[in-house]
Formats: sequence, C-alpha cells, structure tokens
Amino acid sequence: MADLRVFNVVILGIGFLLIFTAFTTCGNIEQTVIKSVENRTFIGSGYHSLGIIYGVFSVSNLFAPTVVTVLGPQVTMFLSGVLYSGYIAVFILPAAWSLYLTSVLIGVGAAMLWTAQGHFLVQNSDADTINRNTGVFWGLLQCSMLFGNLYIYFDWNGITEITEGNRKSLFIALLVLSVLGTLCFLVLRRPPVQEDILSEEEGQSLLSARVIYKQRAVSAVREARSDLGTMLRLLRSRTILLLSSCMAYSGLELSFYSGVYGTCLGATAHFGDAAKGLIGLSGIVVGVGEILGGGLFGLVCRNNRLRRTSVVFLGMVVHFVAFYLIFLNIPDDAPLVTSSVTQHEPYLLPSISIALLCSFLLGLGDSCFNTQLYSILGCVYGEESAPAFTIFKFIQSICAALAFFYSGYLLLSWQLLLMVLLGFVGTLCFFLVEKIQNLTEALEQP
Repeated sequence: MADLRVFNVVILGIGFLLIFTAFTTCGNIEQTVIKSVENRTFIGSGYHSLGIIYGVFSVSNLFAPTVVTVLGPQVTMFLSGVLYSGYIAVFILPAAWSLYLTSVLIGVGAAMLWTAQGHFLVQNSDADTINRNTGVFWGLLQCSMLFGNLYIYFDWNGITEITEGNRKSLFIALLVLSVLGTLCFLVLRRPPVQEDILSEEEGQSLLSARVIYKQRAVSAVREARSDLGTMLRLLRSRTILLLSSCMAYSGLELSFYSGVYGTCLGATAHFGDAAKGLIGLSGIVVGVGEILGGGLFGLVCRNNRLRRTSVVFLGMVVHFVAFYLIFLNIPDDAPLVTSSVTQHEPYLLPSISIALLCSFLLGLGDSCFNTQLYSILGCVYGEESAPAFTIFKFIQSICAALAFFYSGYLLLSWQLLLMVLLGFVGTLCFFLVEKIQNLTEALEQP
C-alpha cells in the first residue's frame, strides 16, 4: 500500500513537471513569440491571452470541486492535461481565434487540474506522509521553471529575430512534453481504499451503479453550495479583508515575473544578440529564487510566527530592490514594444548581471509572500482552510489577469509604481493580521 502511494505521488509530480515545463516556458516567451509572427492575418497579444487564462481560472475555481467529485481526480487531470496540450499546439500554427479560445479552455482546465491534484495528493497521504509527499510533489513541480527555459537560452542565444523554424521546433518539443505529462495521469493507480470500494461496486447491478453515481453528483452539488456559502462568509471577515491587499499584490507580481519581465529583457536593444536568449536564462534564475525561498521559508520558518512577519518584510525589501534596479536598468517602453527592440534609453547602461540579479530577487520575493500567506491562512482558518485558500487563489488570479491586461498599455515605470504601492499596503496589512492573531491567541489562553 505504501509503495503504491509513493508511486502515485512521484508519477503525479512527474506529470506536473512535464506539463508545466511546457506551460511555464510558453508563458515566459509568449508575448515575444506573438510579436514575431504578427502580420495582416494574425494580430494577437500574449498579455491578453494570459489575462484571459487567469481570469477564467479564478472564476472556475468556484466550481472545480464539484467537477472533480463527479468525474474523479484522475479523469479530471487527464482531461485538463489535454486542454494544456491544445494551448501549446496553437503556437505551432498561430491564429487569433484559436489563441483566445484555448486561453478560455485552459483557464477552466487549470482550475480543474489543481483541485484534482489536491484531492489526489490527500488520497495518497496520511498524517505521517503528507509533508513528505507535498515536498516531493512541489520539488518536482518547481523544476519545471528550469528545463524549458534552459532550451530557450541555448536555442535563442545569439539570434535577433525568432524565425518560423525556431518557433515550430520549440513548440513541437513543448507539445511533446505536455502530452507525455498528460499520459502520466493514465499511469496513476487508485489508492488501495478506493480499489476495495470499487470491487464491491463492480458486483452490483448497472442500475445500482447509476444510482450511486447520481447520489455522488447530488452530494457534490450540495457540498459546492456549502463551500460557496462559507467563502461568501469569509470574504466579509476582517482577516480576509485585510489580507486581500497582500493577495492582490501577489497576483500583480506573479504576472510581472512570469510574463512581463522576460518580454522586457527580450525587447531591450542594448542586450543585442543576447536579448532573446536572456529570456530563458532569466526564467531559470527566477526558478532558482523560487526553489531556494520555498525550501528555506516554507519549511524552516513554517511554525514560527515572529519569523512569518520577518519573511514577509524581507520579501517586500527584496522586491523593492528588484523594482528599483529594473527601473534603472530596463527601458521604460520595454513592455509595450510593437517592433523587435525598444526606443527609450534607460537611466543606466543595461547590464545582464543586474537583469539576472533582479530575476533571482523576483523569484525569492515571490516565495516569501506566497509561503507566508499559505501559512497564516492555514493558522487562522485551520477548520476552513479549503474555502480560505480558494479565496486566496481567486483574488490572486483576478489581479494577475488585470495586470496582464494593463501590461500592454502602461509604461514599465507605472507598472513598478503600482506594485510598490500595493506591496507596501499589503505588507502593513499582513503585519496587522499577525498582530491581531497573536492577541487573540493570548486572550484565549487560560
């Protein structure tokens, strides 16, 4: 039984590793690729596509638990993987209608995929193995930021224009990875308890099976209504209202490091032939920052309340340093370019070393905010953690979607200013929630 569960967790992690190697790499270079293929018959925006994905994802999270309960986590993950593969395939022969249609579909698929992943991971864990299994899964997932971006660096380094051959060879490789990741979900086996239940059901008549399926669907709908009511109640709570600014900030900076910053590097004329390859190298360094921060702050500081505020403060300082260096190092029109290179002059002579340092700081700061948001939500809402985390992802995704939509219209300096203001307010609110939580626990003690 233990070996089967370990097998399932490892295969689950490998499947996500392959799928998100494809998707994360795609998101990092999407705007750059689309600008390279725009012509009279195709006009699109990578920012708008990613904005649609996160917007649909945020809404679909509200209904995903019902779908997963009815279909089961394995079927749901497989179908979601097919949607991810379809989105990657669009870039082989790009068309505006297919780009935006698959953006909607992958937004739905993402909500189903992550909800099913949580269900399946819990089914294959117990109180003694949940931390280990979560660590194995997230370790494999975070590696998805490395391999695809490494390909970008070696394949695009030294080129000034992305040719049709460059694009097709890259996205065919990413499509193969996504399909292989999707097929991994077919290899997953039902946990032992589920197999016993299924063997009993197989002895029943077809009519009884239909009754059981109908009862399961009705139960899922009732559970969804109950969860929705809980989320509406939590949205009015003081803690969620205060933390919403910090959650919103995590959405803005998510969109910046995952889609906007790489585009800015690829469009900076001063980097010359190294600009396009720098997109991939930047993605790798962001991933290193995420892995380092997640391991350090998510595990070492998980149960220390004093360190929770310290980690968030560190994340704010790290991000603000990165924003200031980006402001000095990158041209102001970098997110908006319609041609291959920028026209504005930055305050400093652009430096690749500073650009990569900022990539590392963006990943490190993101891990600071996300690990501590998960920690404080789990602490405050221990009995209602699922609805609380759903609210977090809803607010984060909505703000990420908004950020992707305005990224194609606002100069870099204005985007950085918005993140600085919201990051400062969000950090203050996090501190306030932590203080209130400490006072509440102190009063409850005899």
